[in-house]
Amino acid sequence: MQGWIEGFQESIDLIEQNLTEDLDIEVIAGKSALSPFYFQRIFGALCGVTVGEYIRARRMTLAAQELSRKDVKVIDVAIKYGYDSPDSFSKAFQKFHGITPLQAKEPGAPLRSFAPLHIKITMEGGTMLDYRIVEKASFTIVGVKRPFNSDTSYQEVPKFWDEWLAQGEKRPIMGTFGGCLDMDGKNFDYWIADLYFPWEDIPEGCETREIPGGLWAQFPCTMDNLQDVNTKIWSEWLPSLQGYSLAGDYDFEVYLPPKEGSKDMTVYIWIPIKKD
Repeated sequence: MQGWIEGFQESIDLIEQNLTEDLDIEVIAGKSALSPFYFQRIFGALCGVTVGEYIRARRMTLAAQELSRKDVKVIDVAIKYGYDSPDSFSKAFQKFHGITPLQAKEPGAPLRSFAPLHIKITMEGGTMLDYRIVEKASFTIVGVKRPFNSDTSYQEVPKFWDEWLAQGEKRPIMGTFGGCLDMDGKNFDYWIADLYFPWEDIPEGCETREIPGGLWAQFPCTMDNLQDVNTKIWSEWLPSLQGYSLAGDYDFEVYLPPKEGSKDMTVYIWIPIKKD
């Protein structure tokens, strides 16, 4: 998927070329021929930061360089890098650099720098990642959902699960699925859900959603290594994938009861794909 990797780098280059402009995630992701949702998932796995964090870090880096070497007003630099007021700029600047913008203008001020990203896929030793490709008919889920933003979802989604688990036996569903659906730029709905069958009643506070049939790549994992497997999917498996591409702006974690003789829950990550 060398073309895909080059397209991803073009997306990063577009960000770099427009750090003083309004940046549209739809346009950024379009450079890599990915949906905004998948672009952000892959970006986080490859780069270790979210797209929003990267943009803020790069803007703060360039802003500090300008303040340290030029006789410029703080308000002018703030506006240039997308801040409406000196106060909001100063708070963001101090959080990143540990000093105020005015202090950054002093000779010898300690500053931080976040370098531009360059994507390189290298061989560092083989790692085993088990998966299988299966075709599934459409199915319907029933559950509860909550809107999230990709910049904060890694911190906020676990809180959603904690709140749901805290209900104990009052929970209306078991929580077989954890699904990201309805991606819109940085925003998406996260579902905690079960399979729904038409002869069943819909529990109070829940709703249903049909998931299209098609091909799925299924990755077995455990609760302990779920995040590690997820990272490998986006940073290792996807770049080497041939003959298939991502399909649909949704994916699932699947939590099944322990198999006979085991105490550990069976966990899968499901990624929708299609043949090229």
